[in-house]
Amino acid sequence: MSLRNVAIIAHVDHGKTTLVDQLFRQSGTFRENQRIEERAMDRNDLEKERGITILAKCTSVEWNGTRNNIVDTPGHADFGGEVERILSMVDGVILLVDASEGPMPQTKFVTGKALALGLKPIVVVNKIDRPDGRPDEVLNEVFDLFVALEANDEQLDFPVLYGSGRGGYVGDTADVRSGDLSPLFDLIVRHVSTPNVGSTDAPFAMLASLLDREPFLGRVLTGRVQQGRLKVNDPIKVIDIDGKVIEQARASKLLTYRGLERVPVEEVKAGDIIAIAGLTTGTVGQTIGNLELDKAVPAQPIDPPTLAMTFAVNDSPLAGRDGDKVTSRMIRDRLMREAEGNVAIRITESHDKDAFEVAGRGELQLGVLIETMRREGFELSISRPRVLFMTDENGNRTEPFETVQVDVDEEFAGVVVEKMGLRKAEMTDMRPSGGGKTRVTFRAPSRGLIGYHGEFLSDTRGTGIMNRLFDSYGPYKGPIGGRLTGVMISNGSGQAVAYALAALEERGPIMIEPGDDVYEGMVIGENAKEQDLDVNPLKAKQLTNFRASGKDDNIRLTPPKKLTLEQAIAYIGDDELVEVTPKNIRLRKRHLDPHERKRASRAAEA
Repeated sequence: MSLRNVAIIAHVDHGKTTLVDQLFRQSGTFRENQRIEERAMDRNDLEKERGITILAKCTSVEWNGTRNNIVDTPGHADFGGEVERILSMVDGVILLVDASEGPMPQTKFVTGKALALGLKPIVVVNKIDRPDGRPDEVLNEVFDLFVALEANDEQLDFPVLYGSGRGGYVGDTADVRSGDLSPLFDLIVRHVSTPNVGSTDAPFAMLASLLDREPFLGRVLTGRVQQGRLKVNDPIKVIDIDGKVIEQARASKLLTYRGLERVPVEEVKAGDIIAIAGLTTGTVGQTIGNLELDKAVPAQPIDPPTLAMTFAVNDSPLAGRDGDKVTSRMIRDRLMREAEGNVAIRITESHDKDAFEVAGRGELQLGVLIETMRREGFELSISRPRVLFMTDENGNRTEPFETVQVDVDEEFAGVVVEKMGLRKAEMTDMRPSGGGKTRVTFRAPSRGLIGYHGEFLSDTRGTGIMNRLFDSYGPYKGPIGGRLTGVMISNGSGQAVAYALAALEERGPIMIEPGDDVYEGMVIGENAKEQDLDVNPLKAKQLTNFRASGKDDNIRLTPPKKLTLEQAIAYIGDDELVEVTPKNIRLRKRHLDPHERKRASRAAEA
């Protein structure tokens, strides 16, 4: 049976996982009466809740005697590390582009990586049935993107299909509105080359690209066999990029992909995408091979992280009430385990061993890690995100810059340009994008974008769309103003009282409800003025034995301003922390005692 290895790449929400659903259905992977969830490849809880792909995943479908190994990739720039490492497993890419939105920042990122590796693309203009579709203009924009990314002549001569992933059809012309996906299957077989790998007679070698765990198999490493053959229980070794032996073991289990399942096989050969169980320390980026193998398979370099947060032990007065994993040793083991399989993050331990700097690609990537740990029973204190500065060859300080593309209604374009200007962003392009929308492109320091997304949605009445992509490091832009409002800080510990909160509402939005546990130094609301305010949310109404002349008014409180995890991380200042537990997300000051806060503030000013 002939073999094709292909990845589906696109910007977030352009329809990759939905297209894979239809490929499954039309290839006969499922029975006709089999119940299949929508977006079947998005298997973990966070992917289903958020409607985005977070982890790259492999699958396989058969078509007319050809096995097509397909890799579904994340569309969000924060998870770009997942895309970078799996591109070495495939020989072609299907680039999905929305018929209305056209190429977006993440499209540029993943396409640039694929073209640099010499992969030949197939372009599918998706969502052709959208009423605001503009397929011909989008195709021209894709060609211009390929030229800007310095594609070679062979890559510029790419085949194009039009269709709808949700509708389950593609065709050669933009007016197609029915049919099936057979033209796409046939094009994959024709256009994508057979695996470009070494001889099956050479020593077995495979570069590990993905790592996950299964309850009965333990660590499972996935990758493409670059050369040779391997049978179950053959002796194998793991070597790093320098050829140093990491461990030796036996291939206790060999698995290949059949639809959504991993199926055990007795033998694998060059070109197959497989999973190996039986290793205890081998990880992503290392080479698995026969004992006679002496040279590692080259691994693609991964772009460095640009953003960092501090993960520390939860030391608040309410620590240990919700979670069962609260010690620094447990947090360290979990973070090191994450760093093994996620090559896009970097962990650094503090001197006193109770805090860890976790560096990654963006707020969403680190937010997903925190949410995952929270659901596993961890309690953490999280600092405000900060960018990672560098120094150029002349000794000057540099910082990361991002390309920011926003689509907003014309009436909101002015306020967005003004707010981005305050964050030291430079506008590079502004054009109408149809339907009364304006597309504005900026080059902005990553530092200025931390915490801006919520404000952006408020300014555009929830109608604006913002996309960000790391661009490069550039000269330091100087100080950028932070949050314009102060916070209300509890000056006591206990349970919040409705009577006290009603009086505090005049000061600004409240973030807690009556009956919530609070402690000294905890942030309970937002102060409308710039300075922080110590308040008493525990103050109850004084009861006397004098009869009131009229009936007491019922206390009616405005619903509290509850922040999600990502909103809380973006909201806090440098002197604040987010307390994360399985049941609660609380904001607090780094120093709970007011006298310590004043001393720290004076020291920072000095």
